[in-house]
Amino acid sequence: MTHTPDDLGAVLTRIAEALERIAPARAAHANFTQADAFVWHAEDRRLEAVPRVSRVEMELLKGIERTRDMLLDNTLRFARGLPANNALLWGARGMGKSSLVKATHASVNRQMAAEGQPPLKLVEIHREDIETLPALMSLVRPAPFRFVIFCDDLSFDADDTSYKSLKAVLEGGIEGRPENVIFYATSNRRHILAREMVENERSTAINPGEAVEEKVSLSDRFGLWLGFHKCSQDEYLAMIDSYIAHFAIPIEPETLRQEALEWSTTRGARSGRTAWQYVQDVAGRLGVPLSEPPAAPR
Repeated sequence: MTHTPDDLGAVLTRIAEALERIAPARAAHANFTQADAFVWHAEDRRLEAVPRVSRVEMELLKGIERTRDMLLDNTLRFARGLPANNALLWGARGMGKSSLVKATHASVNRQMAAEGQPPLKLVEIHREDIETLPALMSLVRPAPFRFVIFCDDLSFDADDTSYKSLKAVLEGGIEGRPENVIFYATSNRRHILAREMVENERSTAINPGEAVEEKVSLSDRFGLWLGFHKCSQDEYLAMIDSYIAHFAIPIEPETLRQEALEWSTTRGARSGRTAWQYVQDVAGRLGVPLSEPPAAPR
């Protein structure tokens, strides 16, 4: 069977269209003047502006003063063009890890505005999109702004190899991390990888020591480690007192203390998240609207 030039042209056109459909999307141009915060959409390689970030004011974050000051100092240095480290915020759930990142971003931008300097941009990338981090880096590299790339609840399971992409982007790749980018992540795990993932490597690898070292070394790419631990009773009550004062909720101190302790006991935990959940409950019972509500600490 013979084919005419028109037939061959049609076939080539269909092949070209098919290849175009399966090819990775090109990163779209981003207008970084739209907002100071963005969310990365990996499927079509674009940044969506976030006009209003859901965040907690810095003064409402209690019990983490030392880590707060360290992250704020690191971020301010980066925003001013000075050397700074990637940061890993790890530890107990509900103690304000992601809340601190967002509050720090807002605090730094107030300082930058006072100094007449360009704002720092915050870009959130979802954990499942980490493999597209190189595309995001390429998009922000030429921009005339400085960026904090933020991944909340970063962790990797046994069959997940995308952590290798993150390692290369943070420090080990040929291009390396762009000078105008720093990477912040939160995780419940100190070494980001699941314990059973590391133990499995130790038991099955030909050279267990090297295999474990290769996986654990991911956390070494973060020069700044900030630990978040379960709060004491006094710290838990201080968090609640801050919220109560901030929203002017009328409740007797003794009643507040008794109810707050009972609330934490029924949930088996004391944390910033538990404190905020109690404040929501008492405000609702007393008919106090929580305008401009802080996001629940994470």
